[in-house]
Amino acid sequence: MNIGFIGAGPVAQTLAKHALLAGHQVVLSNSRGPESLTALVAELGSGAAAGTVQEAAKQDLVVLAVKWWNVQAALFSVGDWAGRILVDTSNRVASAQPLMLGDITGRTSSEIIADLAPGAKVVKAFNTVPMHWISDFSSSKRKTVFFVSGDDAGAKKTVSDFIEEIGFCSLDLGSLAEGGRLQQTGGPLVGVNLTFNERFVLPTID
Repeated sequence: MNIGFIGAGPVAQTLAKHALLAGHQVVLSNSRGPESLTALVAELGSGAAAGTVQEAAKQDLVVLAVKWWNVQAALFSVGDWAGRILVDTSNRVASAQPLMLGDITGRTSSEIIADLAPGAKVVKAFNTVPMHWISDFSSSKRKTVFFVSGDDAGAKKTVSDFIEEIGFCSLDLGSLAEGGRLQQTGGPLVGVNLTFNERFVLPTID
């Protein structure tokens, strides 16, 4: 796939490296423009490119990887989100230093993302563990578990398949409202480092 990243910080860089190793193409973007990403793209190597936010949003899969307070500006800069698969990696915090949670009552953070990007198929993923936990890019890396939540089954499958392709394990938590609350900041699954070992599969009944 061609994967666009809105944001070029640690989340985007780490996921981009895993994606490139799995044979995907990536386009990174930020608010400062493609020229500011020249060195990073050169470091990532073949398959990586820099683009505008609008160009990143045209890829097969779009990963939102900006701080919570930059989310609205980033999404509004695209305009048309109709039909796009948008992976929300954000965490709803009011400030980074000191770390302070935002309001986690009411609608989940990913439901708010969906409101800000009308028409997008939003999937919550990649937000529950710090990126240095998945900084091993070797073939023997741990199969870290990532949760996915969303309201579109096809979009969730695309994201789940991507997670598996880059060497991790995907677990579906359900909708943005229910599953998203479990994995958003303040939820019980944030900061839990699970490694996939075995999966029990029920036999099918003819």
